[in-house]
Amino acid sequence: MENNPQQLYGNIDIYLFDQLLKGRFNGCKKVLDIGCGSGRNIVYFLQNEHDVYGIDPNPNAVAEVQALSKILAPANPLKNFVNCTAENMPFKDTAFDLVICNAVLHFAEDSNHFDAMLRSAWRVLKPGGYMFTRLASDIGIESLVTPLGNSRYALPDGSERFLVNEQILMEYTHELNGELFEPIKTTNVQNLRCMTTWCVRKR
Repeated sequence: MENNPQQLYGNIDIYLFDQLLKGRFNGCKKVLDIGCGSGRNIVYFLQNEHDVYGIDPNPNAVAEVQALSKILAPANPLKNFVNCTAENMPFKDTAFDLVICNAVLHFAEDSNHFDAMLRSAWRVLKPGGYMFTRLASDIGIESLVTPLGNSRYALPDGSERFLVNEQILMEYTHELNGELFEPIKTTNVQNLRCMTTWCVRKR
């Protein structure tokens, strides 16, 4: 009987899936999903004996991901999943081989909040570890977004987001002493919004 990809990987982000197919994270034993939601991006890791952690500010999401972990990886401690914000995580410095931060950073209230969330994610990442990030940007739709102040913008799809651009991401890559392990890639959804994949390895 053939394995069902949905069962193997869940409803995983396609760009994270791409990195798995490339074998990028094969050596990553300890994995943290920041803003884990119900666990869509950690199904593979739970089923393949990784030490999986997650945080989410929504307690209902934490309960959901704990239930998922209990089914897929009974040995993975439920206490690994914590109800907290990205900027206030209780984990030790340099604890994780892989940090996933998918569709989280664009909810920053302003540039200081963005900086606090990003540096918190970087703090818990081991030297040599990988940070996989997807977030909203204005790349390719610069003339279509409306500034609201504090680096937040109104997008053509009706949402409001904190937006980055390639210059900001490259400045942070340099400042954090990181290096890209994949080129910055941006998906433009019919000029309504753009999502950028930022993949950085900690030196």
